[in-house]
Amino acid sequence: MSDSLKSSEESPESRPSVAGGSLRHARAKGEPRFPDGPKADPAGSHFERRIRSFQPRRSRVTAGQADALQRLWPKWGLDIDGHALDLAELFGSDRPVVLEIGFGMGEATARMAAEDPETGILAVDVHTPGQGNLLNLADQSGLSNVRVANGDAIILLREMLPPESLSGLRVYFPDPWPKKRHHKRRLIQPEFLTLAATRLRPGALVHCATDWEPYAEQMLEVLTAHPDFENTRTDGGYAPRPDFRPLTRFEGQGLEKGHVVNDLLFRRVQHRDQPSAGD
Repeated sequence: MSDSLKSSEESPESRPSVAGGSLRHARAKGEPRFPDGPKADPAGSHFERRIRSFQPRRSRVTAGQADALQRLWPKWGLDIDGHALDLAELFGSDRPVVLEIGFGMGEATARMAAEDPETGILAVDVHTPGQGNLLNLADQSGLSNVRVANGDAIILLREMLPPESLSGLRVYFPDPWPKKRHHKRRLIQPEFLTLAATRLRPGALVHCATDWEPYAEQMLEVLTAHPDFENTRTDGGYAPRPDFRPLTRFEGQGLEKGHVVNDLLFRRVQHRDQPSAGD
């Protein structure tokens, strides 16, 4: 147990209690949920009136997740606050880095990190229990190539990462926003791809997966139409699930119910009249 959790035992009012595996803490007004963990609003002054592709979820945090957030966030976590990042400094080495947007509870992310230790994974999400769970999994498995980012991936891409700094982009099972009036909230849009292209190295792999077929069709359409990306499939269609993407428990349950999962694998192209970042 961390020192901050131990100190909360000093008075009955501040003592955390565990009920059903969740950590509950009577906080004073304005007191952060995790003093050494992710911030509730890391971008703060970067707030802007634009359509969001995500919706923060405030579900219960277990005692183990809370402990991981307190212990490991200062070491492996970062808040997306608009300040420039040095990826070599962040990961402690000049390894290739893949950005994963939306990792859920982090099981697949941890498995991919374990199977490819030479690649850094910068995993972004706004779900606090998932952040704690991924940190816990990384700690238990002795992984040194995972960093957990809290906040808006658009701000991370636009303001914090240098050009051509990423070796890949992964977007697995994003919110499909199924209602037609919400389609504008879907992440994979032409504007997002244009921004992402500026941060991806030529040849970088963009890998998307979804079990919502109408969204898969939209992804295929916008990726195919974008001049900065090309389909790795010569037939211009969906790709089989590659070995490096684990089959998640959620995905397996969906497949048992007859759901169709589509993977899309596109590469960042280098245009002849476009110099690389090192030129």
